[in-house]
Amino acid sequence: MYYFDPHIHMVSRVTDDYEMLAKMGCVGMSEPAFWAGFDRGSVDGFRDYFRQLTEFEPKRASWYRVQHYTWLCINAKEAENVSLSREVIAMIPEFLDRPGVLGIGEIGLNKNTKNESIVFGEHLDLAMKTDEQILIHTPHLEDKYQGTRMILDMLCDDSRIDHNRVLVDHVEEHTIRAVLDEGFWAGMTLYPVSKCTPERAVDMVEMYGPERLLVNSAGDWGPSKPTAVPDFILAMRLRGHPESLIRRIVYDNPLRFFSGSRNFDFTPPEVYQAAGL
Repeated sequence: MYYFDPHIHMVSRVTDDYEMLAKMGCVGMSEPAFWAGFDRGSVDGFRDYFRQLTEFEPKRASWYRVQHYTWLCINAKEAENVSLSREVIAMIPEFLDRPGVLGIGEIGLNKNTKNESIVFGEHLDLAMKTDEQILIHTPHLEDKYQGTRMILDMLCDDSRIDHNRVLVDHVEEHTIRAVLDEGFWAGMTLYPVSKCTPERAVDMVEMYGPERLLVNSAGDWGPSKPTAVPDFILAMRLRGHPESLIRRIVYDNPLRFFSGSRNFDFTPPEVYQAAGL
């Protein structure tokens, strides 16, 4: 089955992972800007990172006919430095019209601090001024519920924001309902040690249905599994769910959401096959 991973950090993966994902059915992915494992010290460091996301990673993915898209921001982990964050936010428009740039993300909160909230709000303002889609990071573990509520309140307080153009990621059982009830898209992130397992993701599909629901691997620097979406596909099959429902969540829904970006120019794999490529 073809699938699209809506949230995976390929800068932290080796090229062999692209080949493995392609063999397992991955035909597209989106890579949000995030923390590099350490705090960067200058706006030029972010400029180089954005060049990597928009120039090199699409090329590396194309070697295996995987279509790569990206999002731009300064991640919440680095948002305590408000002055640097503002320099990065001011620089982001240099890249927004590049091919494959889907919008602003992953923005949100990490420890739910005042500075993180300030930087989050300024990212939102940029997204509204430039008419971008938004991808949201919700905090980890004990900070998740409070942080998710803070994020939803800020989103809902801004009348400019179209809820159908916002993906709130890393939802779990105690946060998914609030996200969906407000009309946002919800992303379930499959991690081996935190966030969500494939089986718990299937539980949430069974509880809430497939509407505005995505599943992703994140696949970042820490313990993670880039092939987690195929694990979810198998878990759905083992529960007896039809292929049409599985395809909707892992392929149709990502394409539907990302089509809201002016830079989403996806070629279905069937087109390549029909052309004999």
